[in-house]
Amino acid sequence: MTEDILPRGAPPDLVNTAWRDYGNRVGAFRLFDRLAAIGIRPAVLLNTNLYDEAPEVIAAARAAGAEFVGHGASNSDSLAALPAGEEAAYVARVRARIAAAEGAPPGGWSSPWLAHTPTSLQSLAGADYRYLLDLRLDDQPVWLDAGPKRLLAIPYAAELNDSTSMVGRQMEPRAFAAAILDEARELLESPQPVVMSVVLHSFISGQPWRLRPLAEALAEVAAMPGVWLATPAEIHAAVLAEPSLAAG
Repeated sequence: MTEDILPRGAPPDLVNTAWRDYGNRVGAFRLFDRLAAIGIRPAVLLNTNLYDEAPEVIAAARAAGAEFVGHGASNSDSLAALPAGEEAAYVARVRARIAAAEGAPPGGWSSPWLAHTPTSLQSLAGADYRYLLDLRLDDQPVWLDAGPKRLLAIPYAAELNDSTSMVGRQMEPRAFAAAILDEARELLESPQPVVMSVVLHSFISGQPWRLRPLAEALAEVAAMPGVWLATPAEIHAAVLAEPSLAAG
């Protein structure tokens, strides 16, 4: 499973492979630098294969103060495509790999390709994940039943997302930047605290012509009164401390 910028060519399809590889060679570092300059600590949805394949990206993410969120071993994986009975062990292995490398397990999970099964929530809760970053059913976090436990769904932008918007719908970068500003201005008028997420991919938004307007918009949002630049772990902790921050 992959994402292409041009119609897929015959294997080995070096053009699309190179476009994707740009994210690990250049784009991620550009993004981390720009976000750090704004004061944003990113949540990195981490494929654990990166520990072996691109350790320099891991080091740069740590330097940027990133929170690592479990995102499978590879983005070519899918919970829905795993053999029967393998899901629980798979999400536990991802958690264990991050814990071994970072000294603490991830609190959050985001499924590769946002794919789920009827047992995903129970598998994640059983592996001691505490929050999910795949869904936007509300502007506030929402508690999800997960068998004997529960998971906090922290809003995830399926539309304010460079993949679905700038690649999928061919939105121009400055239009995407304008959408970020419109979202922030509208949400700041909410009567209660809400969550705004912007989903970025290093091989898409790490491209210089997309990065400049994106960074300008994010810097403007960061300077708006009332904005808290928070990681998912901080949002989860805030909801635990003040349950009214979650929607009913």
